Order: sequence, then structure tokens, then C-alpha cells
Amino acid sequence: MKLWYRELEEPLIPMDFYKQCISNCDDPVAAIAVVQSLPELNRLVLCYFIHFLQVFAQPSNVAITKMDVNNLAMVMAPNCLRCHSDDPRIIFENTRKEMSFLRMLIVHLDTGFIEGVV
Repeated sequence: MKLWYRELEEPLIPMDFYKQCISNCDDPVAAIAVVQSLPELNRLVLCYFIHFLQVFAQPSNVAITKMDVNNLAMVMAPNCLRCHSDDPRIIFENTRKEMSFLRMLIVHLDTGFIEGVV
């Protein structure tokens, strides 16, 4: 699954939204607003993906997998967001923000509606 997301020509969160994501990585309301402004297909697939991660982030699963919200965000953020800089310093700094943005979505995004969609 990670490979499929990573190899998409355009990332799940399109490049046009990248700066908004890293700028709002610590604000749950703003992060959710970015998701709501995505093109419909991207938004639905992202919500399905986040719902999947929310299931893994439940304490009963974390006890078995040891993959808490922070670990899930660290492993999956590079597959949803792509930094377009070649500068290692910017890439390093943005990696933290990408992880924070995804963590914010796993914790705060309401994905309950997705169960009726698929």
C-alpha cells in the first residue's frame, strides 16, 4: 500500500496544497480545512486512508503493533506529501511538519462518513 501511494504520479495531497499543509501542521482546524478543500477524489481517498490509520491507532491495535500515531505519521507522511525542494535543510525541516500534519489528521479528522462510501 505504501508503494502504491508513493508511486502515484501526483501525490495524494496535490503539490498545490503542500505549503498549506506544512503551514497548518499544528492547527487541527486549519489542517482539516485543507483536507476539505482538496479535489473530491483526493479528499475521499485521503479520508479512507486516514480512517485506515485511525483503526491502527486504536489502543488495542497499538498494544500489538507498537505503531502509535507518531509512528504511523512518520512512516506514512512521505507517501501523502512530497516536498519539491532539493535543499536537504528544507527537506529535513519539512519532514517534521509533514509528519505533524498527518498526525493531526489521524487524531482529529472525522472519517466516520467513509464507512458508508466504500
